[in-house]
Amino acid sequence: MIRIGIVAGEASGDLLGAGLIRAIKARFPDAVIEGIAGPAMIAQGATALYPLERLSVMGIVEVLGRFRELHAMRASLLRHFLENPPDVFVGIDAPDFTLGLERKLKDAGIPTVHYVSPSVWAWRQWRIRKIARSTDLMLTLLPFEARFYEEHHVPVRFVGHPLAEMIPPLADPQAARAALGLPSRGEIVALLPGSRMSEINFLAAIFIQAAVGCARQRPGLHFVIPLATPATRERFTQILNSVAPDLPVTVFEGRSREVMAAADVVLLASGTATLEAMLLKRPMVMAYRLAPLTYWLAKRLVKIPYFSLPNLLAGKPLVPEFIQDAATPENLGQAILDYLTHPESAAALQETFAGIHASLRQGADQQAAEAVLSLIPPEKRKGAM
Repeated sequence: MIRIGIVAGEASGDLLGAGLIRAIKARFPDAVIEGIAGPAMIAQGATALYPLERLSVMGIVEVLGRFRELHAMRASLLRHFLENPPDVFVGIDAPDFTLGLERKLKDAGIPTVHYVSPSVWAWRQWRIRKIARSTDLMLTLLPFEARFYEEHHVPVRFVGHPLAEMIPPLADPQAARAALGLPSRGEIVALLPGSRMSEINFLAAIFIQAAVGCARQRPGLHFVIPLATPATRERFTQILNSVAPDLPVTVFEGRSREVMAAADVVLLASGTATLEAMLLKRPMVMAYRLAPLTYWLAKRLVKIPYFSLPNLLAGKPLVPEFIQDAATPENLGQAILDYLTHPESAAALQETFAGIHASLRQGADQQAAEAVLSLIPPEKRKGAM
């Protein structure tokens, strides 16, 4: 019987873990998979020694407040896996928790896999040494991440991105508009200023002012805005009423993917949303602002040529990026209008996006399962079948 240890640290890791477990169970239905698991992983057959919620902590203050609890949890897991050695251990994201556990298990002779690369390719690159000591195999969602590990001689496998499987190759803007109750005709611009309150505070007014400028140039232009939580919706509404109460806008709580699919152009903050917009084949403009001191520090730490995932994936500036002082209403508005007034450039961009989408559509769950199982000796796998 195959035994696999596993730890996921947040909701996105739970979904990745569930797909991995489903693919492993398809080959080895009797496999015992245990560790820290969320509801999706448990539904696929994992045994939760601790629930995922115990590990899901955001922010330095919150982590410090629960340091003793998290330390005790990791020590308990280590004892369990040393006393009941799995054939392989998989840490999914949550590197501050999982890499330390992986290193001790690897030192004890248990093969270890880390699923989802930390942003070591972007900043704090010295962490590559810790990763190399901790894991026998890194699984990456993006190809440029794998190239970084290859350059540093760390065993790696690019497995593809699950979002590329979830989002179909051909998005249907009309279906998205119908689902949202939006008009089937007319130009729509989606505004996504971010899911965090800090992002709303830094970007909302600028995005709204850019929208006002676009609306003056193109009467009839409509704007749609998805907001992640009631709190961010309330804050955005306050800013909207202060800056442009007459802006033609429809606000949604959640439903960001449908909102992007319905739009002709998307103005958005840096982050995973840029990947989703690309997979939906939506022309986009990316902007980001930070507190001045944070930006000053980030400029000295971050080692990447671009900030949006489409540009990082392409290795060239496919979509316009406006960071810090460059993120002005005038710059953002002009970039939006350029797409609307030159539909041929938007169409060419969509073709490029389609090619990148295909490159990320690798069957991530099956690829990850195959990679994890490859660390188990063949005779053990054969005996478990």
